[in-house]
Amino acid sequence: MSVVELRLDAVRAVLGGARVTEVAAQAGVSRQSVHTWVARYLLEGVSGLADRSHRPPGCKHQTPGSVEVRVAEMRREHPRWGAKRIRMELLRAPGPWSSEGSSEGVVVPSTATINRILRRKDLVTPRPRKRPRDSYVRFERPGPMQLWGIDIVGGIALVDEVTGVVREAKIVTGVDDHSRYCVMAAVVDRATGRAVCLAFAQALG
Repeated sequence: MSVVELRLDAVRAVLGGARVTEVAAQAGVSRQSVHTWVARYLLEGVSGLADRSHRPPGCKHQTPGSVEVRVAEMRREHPRWGAKRIRMELLRAPGPWSSEGSSEGVVVPSTATINRILRRKDLVTPRPRKRPRDSYVRFERPGPMQLWGIDIVGGIALVDEVTGVVREAKIVTGVDDHSRYCVMAAVVDRATGRAVCLAFAQALG
């Protein structure tokens, strides 16, 4: 039997004098459901016993179609505009716009809503996902003393004993690519090409 036929039997039983509690127990539903079936049957006939959609007729938070069209038009006119810029221009533009929380006019959608609109209309090129760190393979020299990686960092304060002037010194470091051993570390007053080359030569010697 179909769902409508089962409900019709229950309604006929109630209208025939059966107790709602017993009919509900036999049908495996609540008494409220049986009362609802009877009321629908009396108002609409057999068609009232069919399943009905529980979807609400509308959503007050749903973005109006006119707003979605305007967002899409602005994106096509200015392909480089993102959701933040589009929202800012909507707030600036004359029209029935209002800020969020206002009861007057059409509410300008949030940045997240504008992003969703652009994605639905295929107006956004998805960014490639970042590769996980474990997917990167580090290439290194097969043996030591084949390649050094040199770096220059600051943060060391030096005080001139005569003038008392404080200067920031630089540290020149070198790491062997294969062994990852620190092969050089020198403090230089200024990281000029001459100073770095001298520190490098000293480390080789």
